[in-house]
Amino acid sequence: MSLLPAGAQTPAEAEAPSALLAPAMPGGTRRAPARRSAAAGLPARADAGQELLRKPVNALAIVPQSKKITPLFRKSYNVMLHLAQEQGMERDIFRAPISAVLAGLDFDSNDTGLVKRHLRAMATTAVEWQSPTTGEGASWAISGLIGHAEIKREGGQNWLEWSYSVRLKQELLEPSVFARLSLEMIAQLRSHGAIALYEICSRYRDVGRTSRQAWSWWRPVLSGKPETDKQKQLEYRFFKRDVIKRAIDEVNAITDIEVELLEYKAGRFIADLQFSVRRKQQVPLPLVPPGSAPQPLDLTQVVRATALGVDEERAEQCLHEFGEAPLKAALDVLERRVASAFPQPLRDPQRYLRAVLEGARGGPDETPAAHGPGHDADAAGRADLALREVEAKRRVKWTEEWLRRRRDGLADEIAAMGEEAQQALCDSLLADMAARNVHPSIRKRLQTSGWQHAMVLHEMLRFYANASIGEQWDQPSAQQLLDVAAQLGDTAESAGLSAG
Repeated sequence: MSLLPAGAQTPAEAEAPSALLAPAMPGGTRRAPARRSAAAGLPARADAGQELLRKPVNALAIVPQSKKITPLFRKSYNVMLHLAQEQGMERDIFRAPISAVLAGLDFDSNDTGLVKRHLRAMATTAVEWQSPTTGEGASWAISGLIGHAEIKREGGQNWLEWSYSVRLKQELLEPSVFARLSLEMIAQLRSHGAIALYEICSRYRDVGRTSRQAWSWWRPVLSGKPETDKQKQLEYRFFKRDVIKRAIDEVNAITDIEVELLEYKAGRFIADLQFSVRRKQQVPLPLVPPGSAPQPLDLTQVVRATALGVDEERAEQCLHEFGEAPLKAALDVLERRVASAFPQPLRDPQRYLRAVLEGARGGPDETPAAHGPGHDADAAGRADLALREVEAKRRVKWTEEWLRRRRDGLADEIAAMGEEAQQALCDSLLADMAARNVHPSIRKRLQTSGWQHAMVLHEMLRFYANASIGEQWDQPSAQQLLDVAAQLGDTAESAGLSAG
């Protein structure tokens, strides 16, 4: 992969970091040196025992210049940076088993495409490096996140090697101004907005609030999207609803800090944003034993989805949007449908999977943090129920369309008859309505306005269809619904219809 040039940056402000508690890594890695010990008078921290990343402030509010930064992109970069800090400044090339960064990949198959795509993006996607505090960094820079990456197979195991730009390496590995970040907590966050907000707010947890910036400054930082013309036209209310609110809900529910949005107006409109930050009274316990290595990102469900015919990027998007347990449950449903191939092979696994996940979520305003472990435990049952609801709705839509077409066809047949035949049919209908005690106003309307009047048309179509087709005239077969679905461009197989 290409090595990109990087601009120099050296933050001017110094902040004393705490010791980084981490074990030695295989292959000659070592502990990052502690710059100040507990004996120096530092108070004990609530996050002691958790795996901490010392992330430079200029790497907190990065802005992509061409491609979107995904949650997996940012999480895997954090793990790689932590491993590099462990291995130390003396190295030019850093290395680790790929399984230490990304779990769930079978590298004897085609899964390398997924990790290669992310490594390529890290090396080639230019990002603007900036601190969330204006003027905190001594200089501005734009570069790729890593200098190069290479995958090697040694002794039956796949290893990842990577490097950083020479001008960025010092600040990345031994930062003078940084935020202490819990990799365990970051691993639980789903959206890019939540990850970026947690990283930035962690920098200010002892200050109480972030710096105040224009809301347009926050837009690319939290969304992870480049500032295109389309992005610049995005209204604040949509950015708040779709990015900020979800990010705050996730951070407050999962991490050890609580964040609140502060808005500042210029006239009638929101101009600047700031976030208040405070530590929680009860800090979540580490999810892994103290002193253990950072947990790799588990891509098992993404790999499984691609094997079932789902596009790699779409599968990753579903993982971040819905979470691992709901995705696993929905893939169970998809797997059963693919295996059955009934009534015909599944044509659109991506759309089928999305329909199951949307139904299982229960509502557009639900956030991942709103549910506990019990919610994830019944994800399979919810997914099955949601699929049945989706099937029922589609059957209703197709049936309504089929009935509309059948009624139009019947009306055309009657209209094509001669006047005498139509009159005879109207006389027969009038006698039938009298025998059934149909309301006199409808019978009178038939005599004065004819069978095409809105009050009479449905009676005429029913009467004619029963006589010419039979009493089952308004009940479509499975094959007829499949034909309608195909003409509508819908996925007929999603309703599990049998053509037999």
